[in-house]
Amino acid sequence: MNTFKFPVGYHKFHKNQLFNYQLNRWYSFGYASYDDFINAGKRIHSFADWKREMLTLAEKAVAENLLLRAAFYYRAAEFYLLDESPEKAELYHKFRELFYQAVEEDNIFRFKAPYQDVFLPGIRISAVGNKKSTIVMHGGFDSFIEEFYSMMIFFSQHGYEVIAFEGPGQGAARREYDLAFDTEWEKPVRAVLDHFNLKNITLLGISMGGWLCMRAAAFEPRITRVIATGHAMDYMRSMNAFFYWLHMWFYHKHRDFMARLIDKKFMKKKENIPSWMVRHLMYITKKDSAMEALETYLFMNKENIHSQRVTQDVLLLLGKGDHFIPFKMLDMQAAALTNARSVTTRAFTKEEHAQNHCQVGNIGLSLEVMVNWLDKTKPV
Repeated sequence: MNTFKFPVGYHKFHKNQLFNYQLNRWYSFGYASYDDFINAGKRIHSFADWKREMLTLAEKAVAENLLLRAAFYYRAAEFYLLDESPEKAELYHKFRELFYQAVEEDNIFRFKAPYQDVFLPGIRISAVGNKKSTIVMHGGFDSFIEEFYSMMIFFSQHGYEVIAFEGPGQGAARREYDLAFDTEWEKPVRAVLDHFNLKNITLLGISMGGWLCMRAAAFEPRITRVIATGHAMDYMRSMNAFFYWLHMWFYHKHRDFMARLIDKKFMKKKENIPSWMVRHLMYITKKDSAMEALETYLFMNKENIHSQRVTQDVLLLLGKGDHFIPFKMLDMQAAALTNARSVTTRAFTKEEHAQNHCQVGNIGLSLEVMVNWLDKTKPV
């Protein structure tokens, strides 16, 4: 079985956070070489440079028979390509082909859970030794479930069966089965639990998946424990009160003007994080305009997450230096869980090298926090 070491440290692979976070992301999960990214970072100045350097690293890794490393370099290469690009689809398939080739001797089971008229794809890994319980996990905005493989192995080695799936709008659920993103996340979770006839499970949601898993827990009683890392309880209220009011005023009073402004700001500029995020949001939601896609965030609010309905044990994780999610969201979410059986929060700091989004920089520490909490918080 593949084993992983989670390196400690958020490194300056690139001066631009646009590239630096993504380089740290795959390095922190244990898939990449420090020297590869240090050297590649010096030659990256644009999205075209990014793709070229990641492809060069991928081909080098293939030649050295480092298939798992090669897979994630191909994943990196496709990351900033536009979703409608045929090359992006080709690199996605190359990533998955190499990934499953690299892990074919591991104790894993690939599955497809029936959902609507198609399927939700996923991976199941058995517990090592006596099984403690089952963790069901998923990502959020832009992750593929294969990216969390090293996390799954960690949980497995600590006695937990792990089932990871891609829901509507994510990974192969979108690319292979054309399922558009759906904030009613209890529906795909229900399909996975039905498929395996599961109950008394822990649901783990990563990044925007934290909002989704909290929403699912509000409506699915077979979930008895919830772990959410790196999410906002209300995405529009991530901004300060004045800008929230201004956005809502424009949205309700000058919608057409706001739509034109969004197109000018995000659709004509392609090499920045906001533009890439809006374009990707359009892809996962299957919306034809940026305005329609961004309305998704209006729905992902403190009312529709239904925190007051959550009755499970809950663990909330957030980094104090998260560049996507303001730290105030940790306390806001904790305070809203008025009927939870228990609520535990964990803030990660720069001194721990875990202050960034989803603890990139010290994934190992976050996993230790999760397992310690799981071992102390027994399922009902």
